[in-house]
Amino acid sequence: MNKTLLSIRIFFIALCAVGSWLVCYSVVEWDGRQGQAVAIGLLIGVLVVLVDVMLKGFSLRGLTALTFGLGVGAIIAWLISTSPLFNRGDPQILYLVQLALFVISTYLGTVIALRGKDEFNLVIPYVRFVPHEVDVPLIVVDTSALIDGRIARICETQFLGAGLVIPSFVLAELQTIADSPDPLKQARGRRGLQVLNELRAIKRIDIRIHQSDVARRQDIEAKLVFLAQSMRAKLLTTDTNLAKMAQFQGVTWLNLHALENALRLELAIGESLAIDLVKTGKDEGQALGYLPDGSMVVVNNARALIGKRVTAEIIGVLPSGGGKIVFANLLGEAPVA
Repeated sequence: MNKTLLSIRIFFIALCAVGSWLVCYSVVEWDGRQGQAVAIGLLIGVLVVLVDVMLKGFSLRGLTALTFGLGVGAIIAWLISTSPLFNRGDPQILYLVQLALFVISTYLGTVIALRGKDEFNLVIPYVRFVPHEVDVPLIVVDTSALIDGRIARICETQFLGAGLVIPSFVLAELQTIADSPDPLKQARGRRGLQVLNELRAIKRIDIRIHQSDVARRQDIEAKLVFLAQSMRAKLLTTDTNLAKMAQFQGVTWLNLHALENALRLELAIGESLAIDLVKTGKDEGQALGYLPDGSMVVVNNARALIGKRVTAEIIGVLPSGGGKIVFANLLGEAPVA
């Protein structure tokens, strides 16, 4: 426990006891009951501190939602109690009915507001004292997109002109993966955190951390879809199952794999290209190079130029599981730029 917080709690309990003891001097009827007063003061102080401990983790957002629920419930109870339904009747019965109506309405308003405090946060965006620009297009980013890493390179090119919304539970999941004892998961989590830092370093993009919680890890996918739907945002993910769920709910899915395929070069026979040769090919005289999208280029009669940049003419393109295999004839060594 924080030492400062503990000191404040002890001081508060002592203050309650001293306050109760001083009250005995201001009320003549309580003279001689200082012991009972101090005991009552201590009990009140302890009960308040216990309530404080029970409310651990109760955020300002939750308190605001609670206040909003109480206010709405009280207004509803007042509107009903002042209606013509309560104009006639036994005053005592009417009072009890109005009291019950007030208690029930405020309870229901409080429960509904606390249950949906994220929805409340979206309805009244200034509740967190940060004005949200609702006209700016938004993209909700999930854990898989951060781990994938391509989002940082895309943002650096300035092709992505929208604000990135990263829910706090995504950050928590990313930290959990980075702290995993499994070396593979740990590496993936740390790569996601590194990508997040790279995004923060890009001054041209708008990153928003949305304070939102989930009770269970199984609810993360549903909460991501809900946030994107509520904010009228798109969802950036590499998780196919999450993407299908989002599409079913009417949320637009930004598919990084589809973007990568769309950016692949369209190669035609007879065109020339510049390629860096990195290793020998399978057949005699062949050398291999790779295009930026990972496609392999096989250049005939170029083995002697491995380690150099050459110009080659395309003579054939063969689709493969990893993309394309391009066959080309050597035209000569590429001029140095």
